[in-house]
Amino acid sequence: MGMKEQLESLSSVTINFGEGGMMIVNIILAFVMFGVALGIKTQTFKDVFRNPKSVIVGLLMQWIGLPAVTFIVCLILNPVITPMVALGMILVACCPGGNISNFISSLSKGNIELSVSMTAVSTAFAPIITPLNFFVWGNLYSQIVSIRAQIPTLHIPFMPMLEQILLLLGVPIVLGLVFAKYFPNATKKITKPAQIISILLFIGMVIVSFSQNFQIIVDNIIYIFFIVLLHNACALSTGYLGGTLAKLPQRDRRSLTVEVGIQNSGLGLILLFNPAIFPPEVWHSHYGGMLLITAWWGIWHIVSGLTVAYLFRRKPLTE
Repeated sequence: MGMKEQLESLSSVTINFGEGGMMIVNIILAFVMFGVALGIKTQTFKDVFRNPKSVIVGLLMQWIGLPAVTFIVCLILNPVITPMVALGMILVACCPGGNISNFISSLSKGNIELSVSMTAVSTAFAPIITPLNFFVWGNLYSQIVSIRAQIPTLHIPFMPMLEQILLLLGVPIVLGLVFAKYFPNATKKITKPAQIISILLFIGMVIVSFSQNFQIIVDNIIYIFFIVLLHNACALSTGYLGGTLAKLPQRDRRSLTVEVGIQNSGLGLILLFNPAIFPPEVWHSHYGGMLLITAWWGIWHIVSGLTVAYLFRRKPLTE
């Protein structure tokens, strides 16, 4: 059985949390985004405008470069991957930077201020950028593949995703910003524990979500591993090459590499769990590939991020 045929078996992966379970999932996301917002200071946004070049380059790579590169990679891999796997890759590429990117950037001896600025801006604009990018690139990919392979053209949601993200991200981000401003001492104490708890909650959520589909995942994990490995390598390279072409300082290039290579795939996974965005009657019969790609990304980018940080630390800064 070929790779594409094997990946087709992911269509049978189903996850049903029920109303109570979805409430817990949404609370987890709210907690994660609250934790991210704790590290965002209003001064950060002011600093962005004072020295904007590196942040602008980084956001262009994050918002345009990575989705475009992902789209091209999906078309190249089309003979060996399913459309759902490709859409999972595109969804991840449309998410904002991950909440551990600042820590990884610090380990990499990168520009911490730049890393924080990129995370702050990409997260703040995620309610608009994520659904818009997924709508544009997802629809474009779906239409091209439908023409080539005669598969039904999928409807990529925009307004439902926009509404849900504004609710799921907007509220906890605003609360986190307000908390950080008025309770700075408490914020310093709980920011790191909140990030660690967020990672543990995400991994736990992935394990619980896929436990009922264990054998199917085992059968496909080697393919998913290499797809995410390739995709993540492209993301890291996009950040580094963007910084190099823009002739940014080495510290800035390191932070761009990390920021573009570490995505908030937890957000993507929770969006997939949300029936208001991906209705069960339309998507749940065949979106297992999207779920598994997004979930494995959330685990793998921690490994790749730490690996990149180790390699960067071995190379002394020359400027």
